[in-house]
Amino acid sequence: MRVAVIGSGVVGAACALALIEGGAEVVVIDRVGVAGETSSRCEGNLLVSDKAPGAEADLAVASNAMWRVLAERLDADRPSSQPATEFEAKGGIVVAFGEGEAALERFAAAQRATGIRAEAMDVAALAAAEPFLSPEVVHAVHYPDDAQIQPSTATQALLDTAVRGGARLVIGEVTGPLGRAGRLTGVATTAGPIEADVVVNCAGPWAGEVARRLGARLDIRPRRGVILVTTPMPQRVFHKVYDSDYVGAVGSGDAALQTSTVVESTPGGTVLIGSSRERVGFDDRPGVAPAAAIAAKAVRLFPFLEQTLLLRSYFGFRPYAPDHLPVIGADPDVAGLVHATGHEGAGIGLAPATAELVAHAVLGAPTALDPTPFLPGRASLQETA
Repeated sequence: MRVAVIGSGVVGAACALALIEGGAEVVVIDRVGVAGETSSRCEGNLLVSDKAPGAEADLAVASNAMWRVLAERLDADRPSSQPATEFEAKGGIVVAFGEGEAALERFAAAQRATGIRAEAMDVAALAAAEPFLSPEVVHAVHYPDDAQIQPSTATQALLDTAVRGGARLVIGEVTGPLGRAGRLTGVATTAGPIEADVVVNCAGPWAGEVARRLGARLDIRPRRGVILVTTPMPQRVFHKVYDSDYVGAVGSGDAALQTSTVVESTPGGTVLIGSSRERVGFDDRPGVAPAAAIAAKAVRLFPFLEQTLLLRSYFGFRPYAPDHLPVIGADPDVAGLVHATGHEGAGIGLAPATAELVAHAVLGAPTALDPTPFLPGRASLQETA
């Protein structure tokens, strides 16, 4: 079977690898190159801690386990010239100031009931785990399964492995469909026509526009996020640490600017500080407001950051679905079109499980995951399209 995968971000790269290993002939199409957009403009979170019980949490738990095996394999098999994935099973600590303690514990209790490991920390345990944390923090929950990866190099490793397995990368922009109305037989691109039995739309924030060009309806919108990066320093943050406001921001549909604190160290000694969310289309002028709000909240969490120099800031667009669930599966109206998008800020973490569902949809490959909640034809998504 010939499959064209649109997009070489982490989801597209993971899908390409799963499809190649399932026996398909794969062409990956991207207008700018591997990890050229969203997957190189994020933190590389592999989180279960921010997922409320339900379909996405189930997907996150499965994908988190997959990443542990996959990252080890990618690092072991990589050519000497290819950077490591920098997978770190560092765990996460979600904290609350006085006013948020009860809500955080209720959320953690609901997660425990579904099997997510969420361990309450007393003051002594928290001080031992994060000695530079503000003494204002009065409550915390430890999530030992949270992890981190370098998103750009991990994406490159996924696609490189797929290419070594037989996949082909084409640099070009998809301009329209091949085939008759309602049935794709490939795509027209600026690099020429590419014939395919199935087309997989992994175009991230641009997936809605790609769907439109191919004759389908898909309500995926960009949501802009800003991240700050400090200069390298001796390690003073030992887990992925974020405040409980992050969970609310993840699940919010508000278009206005929202910020929450996420702080973590990298193997290179820098500290990543996030995060912001706002729906402003593809406006690439974030200004200083998101950065200022993020920095102020981060200093409250880790006071030493007030005396730290910033090296740079960057932003990216995340693929937002109105019902906050990824869109994975066959298009209800256009035969031969499959979507894998709408993960917003969770695309890195959910990529392996998404790829398994795509291989199931395209090739009939086995999966223990339930694809039903993520199908593009679900009522909650169609109502907004």
